[in-house]
Parts: sequence; C-alpha cells; structure tokens
Amino acid sequence: MTDAAADAATPAARGTPGEVFGAFLRLGLTSFGGPVAHLGYFREALIVRRGWLSEAQYAEIVALCQFLPGPASSQVGLALGLFRAGPLGALAAWTAFTLPSALALVLFAAGLDLLGGAEGAGWLLGLKAAAVAVVAQACLGMGRALAPDAPRQSLAAIAAVTALLIPGAAGQLGAIALGALAGVTLMRASAAAGPGEAEGLRVPLSRGAGAACLALFALLLAGLPFLAGQGPLLDKAEGFYRAGALVFGGGHVVLPLLESSAVGGGWVGAEAFVAGYGAAQAVPGPLFTFAAYLGQTAGGLTGAAVSTLAIFLPGALLVLGALPFWDALRGRPQVRATLAGVNAAVVGVLLAALYDPVFLQGAGEPAGFAIAALAFLALASWKRPPLHVVAAAAVLGALASAAGLA
Repeated sequence: MTDAAADAATPAARGTPGEVFGAFLRLGLTSFGGPVAHLGYFREALIVRRGWLSEAQYAEIVALCQFLPGPASSQVGLALGLFRAGPLGALAAWTAFTLPSALALVLFAAGLDLLGGAEGAGWLLGLKAAAVAVVAQACLGMGRALAPDAPRQSLAAIAAVTALLIPGAAGQLGAIALGALAGVTLMRASAAAGPGEAEGLRVPLSRGAGAACLALFALLLAGLPFLAGQGPLLDKAEGFYRAGALVFGGGHVVLPLLESSAVGGGWVGAEAFVAGYGAAQAVPGPLFTFAAYLGQTAGGLTGAAVSTLAIFLPGALLVLGALPFWDALRGRPQVRATLAGVNAAVVGVLLAALYDPVFLQGAGEPAGFAIAALAFLALASWKRPPLHVVAAAAVLGALASAAGLA
C-alpha cells in the first residue's frame, strides 16, 4: 500500500461514539421538514457550530449520497458519524437520529386500536388528507430541482405513465431503469455541470472494507427474494430491504415501493397505510421510519424492528462501500448523466404515487379534498411547519366527521 493509500485508510476520528450519539439524538428529536431540511440541520449543528468537517468536505459527502439509492439525509448522517468517531460513530449517528421517530410511529401504530382503529376515524381522515398535501408539495419541489427542462419533464411524465400502467414494483423499477438509460444516452449536456473539486476526504475505511460492504449489499439484494415465503419476518425483510435498495432520492420517493410491498402483500390495508404516512409527517427524523409503523401494524415489535433495520441497511452498506472509492468516481460525465435521468424518472414515480394510493385514499371525497387543499396552502404558501399542518388536518378531519361531512 502506498503512503497516500495508507493515509486515506487511516481513521480520521477525533471524537467518541457517545459524543456522536448525543449530537444526533438532539437532531433526531428536533429535525422536522424532510431530507433537505435535515441536511441544513446537520450543517448548522455539526459543521458550522462544532466544526466536525469543513464546508467543502460536507458538500462532498452530500454529493456522494445524492448518487446512491437510499435515504440521503440518513446516509449523510451516518457518514458524518463515521468521520467523527469511526464505525461505532456511524452506528451511533444512525441509531440516535432514527430512534425517536421510529418509536413514535410504533406507539402510534400500537395505539390505533385504543383510538378506534383505522376504519372511519375522523382524525385519520385528516391525516390522510395531509399526506396528499405533503406528497403534492414534494412532487412540485422535486420537479423543479430534478426535472427543470423539457427533456427531463418529458421523461418524468413517461415514468409516471409507466408506473401507473404497469402495476406493482415492476412498473416503478421499469420507470427508473428507463430514466437511467435515457440519462446516459440523451442527457449529457443537461448534466454537464457536476460537483466541483473539494478538499480530499480521509475515509476511515479501507477499499477492502468498502468492497465487502458492497458485496454484502448485492448478496442480500439477490438472496433475500429466495427466502421470501419462508415466514412473515423474512417476507418483511425482503420487501423492506428491496425498498431501501432501489429508491433514489429517499424521503417521499420510497412511498410507491412500500405501498407495493405492504398493501400489495396484504400486510396492512390501504387506509391504514395512508393514515400512517400522514402520521409520519408529524414526527422528526427520517421518513424511512414509516417502515416501523408498517412493521408494528403487521407484526408487532419484532416486525417493527425487522422492517426498520431492513429498510435502512442497504443505504448504510452502499454509503460505507462507496466512500473509499468516491474520489475515483465523482466528476465522471457518464455518472452525472445517468443520475440526471434517474432523478427525473423518480419525479414521475412519485407523481404516480400521488394519484394512487395517496389521492385516491386521502382526497377521494369532498371533505378530504377540502382538507388536503387547505393543508397544501398552509405548506406551500403560508410556509407552516409540517407538524403544525398535520395536527391541524387531524383536528379538521375529526370536526368534519363529527359534523357528518365525512
């Protein structure tokens, strides 16, 4: 190993796992607003105030995580923990940032029976309507950022049609594959402006360790489908691992694959699915913890634990595997062009999910549509925090139900 390679493999940790856990626990309890907002919280708390990395190094990590499937903000957090305190720091960062919202959603799912179940509850009508507004806002925001020109807007529309006409995961994955093909063949000019040069990152993992993480990621992705059908926990592990492994963009984009596995697999009903998705908007931390709600609903605490670990594991393996090789990959025109096409297709897949199941379940009746419209106005025009909007929508749903309007 050369001196440069040895230096790159030398851990750059300067803190402790306990320090990382405390910092990320505070973030996990207060970081509302979705993945983009999370990245802002990370920058302010860990880069500006604590100086864990330079601005340029932080930007480099964010750029890498945009190239990978999985929950981007959670992957960035895991990488920050890795650079601060090594592999145990990475585990501490993920655990502390994920645990608050996962526990909140498990409690929400466990409490549904005490609150009358998911069927016909007025406040759940409000949560489902709020989910319509949140996903619609995500479609608009992601569309502006990821499909800013006519070619990518056209690709997004084609991807939406593909996802709607071909049911289940096949349509969603086909749309993303189409986006990758279109990107690498048609969009090099659109993706010409790539990430600039930044300070090097001394990754506290060797390339051998990175290759092992990538090999484990591929082994699980290929092997878990052969174990599906051998028991409910293995079914959940396969479905949630696949969702976490094949979703670009994170956040709301995971919704279609989760709906395909959870509702299509008969684990939860469509109404309970959308209600839980609405509740997920009211908690801080990563939206992927929606898996904890689905796992709890379908299999109790064990199901919640398996589902949560399975959906986050592929993103963790990918970022740990890719970091040692990032310097050799960033800046390549083919990589940027492929990602441009995939991102545009992701917008289309999310647009299809906005219609089915979110709109059909949450705004198919006049009362739900009215609440969804008000919630969207509050989010997009009044710039109210998602927590406030979701809580207000739940109250409006309860009032509409009590008045006989729903």
